[in-house]
Amino acid sequence: MKVTFRELVPGDAEELLRLQHSMDKETAFMLLEPGERQTDLRQVQDMIEGFVRSKTSKLIGAEVDGQLAGYVSARGGSVNRNRHSAYLVMGLLKRYQGMGVGSGLLRKLIARAEEAGLVRLELTVMKHNERAIALYTKCGFTAEGTKVKSLKVDGAWVDELYMSKIIGFAAQENT
Repeated sequence: MKVTFRELVPGDAEELLRLQHSMDKETAFMLLEPGERQTDLRQVQDMIEGFVRSKTSKLIGAEVDGQLAGYVSARGGSVNRNRHSAYLVMGLLKRYQGMGVGSGLLRKLIARAEEAGLVRLELTVMKHNERAIALYTKCGFTAEGTKVKSLKVDGAWVDELYMSKIIGFAAQENT
């Protein structure tokens, strides 16, 4: 199994959209339900172009044997008071979980975020998604709190953990 991590470009839009639709169907841990994603190819291309142009936002894909298997995005703040911070979204096909692909995606993203001068990375994760929480914790994220009844999945309320990681020079100041 050959795994490659790289920043995605507009030409990857079709494959990214296909991957997102696949993940919407295979897991209830993503935000959108099957059939709910309304973005078209042009919108995904535009979104990727926005990531490419941004200094504080990154979109990294994981290719396994030449096929896009997962991604992680960090959307940086847009105003002076939160430009140092980015919100993460991550997705990885089930068949590649537990093989180091998710860790590799996060390591690559954290390195790119540090290069961009980001200080804070944050995300939310469903509280019962133990595998993802273990991955984020392994990569240095800590829980900051619980968003109670944050989502409704298959008719049931779901709490989310709010997690963050301080990176770069600021992380050294905290020690």
